[in-house]
Amino acid sequence: MKTKVQWRRQIVFALIVAAIAWGLYSGFRPQPVVVDLGSAVRAPMRVAVEQEGRTRVADRYVVAAPVDGYARRIELEVGDAVEAGDALAVLEAQRSEVLDARRRAEAEARVAATQANLAAVGQRVQAAEAGATLARRELERIRRLRAAGHVTLDAEDRAAAEDERAAAELRSARFNVATARHELEAARTALGYAAASGRGDPLLVRAPVAGRVLKIPRKSEGAVEVGQALIEIGDPRALEVEVDVLSADAVRIRPGTRVLFERWGGEGALEGKVRVVEPAGFTKVSALGVEEQRVWVIVDFTSPAEQWQRLGDGYRVEASFVLWEEEDVLQVPASALFRDGEGWAVFAVEEGRAVRRRVDTGQRNGLAAQVMSGLAEGASVVVHPDDRLRDGVKVSGR
Repeated sequence: MKTKVQWRRQIVFALIVAAIAWGLYSGFRPQPVVVDLGSAVRAPMRVAVEQEGRTRVADRYVVAAPVDGYARRIELEVGDAVEAGDALAVLEAQRSEVLDARRRAEAEARVAATQANLAAVGQRVQAAEAGATLARRELERIRRLRAAGHVTLDAEDRAAAEDERAAAELRSARFNVATARHELEAARTALGYAAASGRGDPLLVRAPVAGRVLKIPRKSEGAVEVGQALIEIGDPRALEVEVDVLSADAVRIRPGTRVLFERWGGEGALEGKVRVVEPAGFTKVSALGVEEQRVWVIVDFTSPAEQWQRLGDGYRVEASFVLWEEEDVLQVPASALFRDGEGWAVFAVEEGRAVRRRVDTGQRNGLAAQVMSGLAEGASVVVHPDDRLRDGVKVSGR
């Protein structure tokens, strides 16, 4: 008959064996794979091309010296307002300059050419006025039909946009007329200067249009050559944005594409619309030393002017060209997708196990992918799946 000591030894031995067995079982049994989890959710989604751009004055004019001469110091400062006809710079004659008959003939020819150009731009103003009048009448007619319920809101919006475009073309044409008149005046001044003895009154270089001084390439006095830039003027209230994008992205951007300007320095986001995608590209070397083919895209602001009037010429903005967007899209993190033959798949998490689900995808951006079929809303998916995952493997969220 066993003693109490023997019974105790057997119990202790059995407990030790059980503990060793449990340790071996716990150490060798498959452990759940720790993963990052995401969800299939319905939310707004946007596909956009993002690039940095800069603002610029839409109608800027570089006032240049009409003749060789000696420029006095320019008294204006950057930001000063000027009116059309105001004196911008004063040129004195270079008395040692000899003006021969050939230069006089060239000056006469330049006057004739600028007169012809003035007549041509005058005809374009008439055409622009006719177009603006027609667009205004069409907009008024569409608004009457809209009030009567015969046309849609889209038709009224298109008519309003056409009216704005025609008005902009008219303003641009009138600006060109003012420029052509200034060029004609400069050419006539050059002709009169060629006939002078060089001892006449100083020549006043006047502003062709009203605006503000944007840049003064040369402020100090000194000798200048014909065509040398003296001062730049323009209207800073008429801004546009120039953005250089990769040529591969430019083919997806069209005139009229909606643009959002975020992180521009002010509150909220500004909106714009693509006016021109330039047809010619150029080569640019990136910060990494890689040659890239880039294309200039010109964007007009569509937000109210009071929201972006704090911007000036040459300010940096971040532009997002909206290629596609919807408000209610079933989507998963883009990092949850992996290749499955010719298609895409994800690892869904069901009852603590990874289950391979083949999905059909739609639009994609850098963060999310649209799910057309294969997953239900609210499904949990593995983000950044690795080679440890197999169909049916236990998983746990990190």
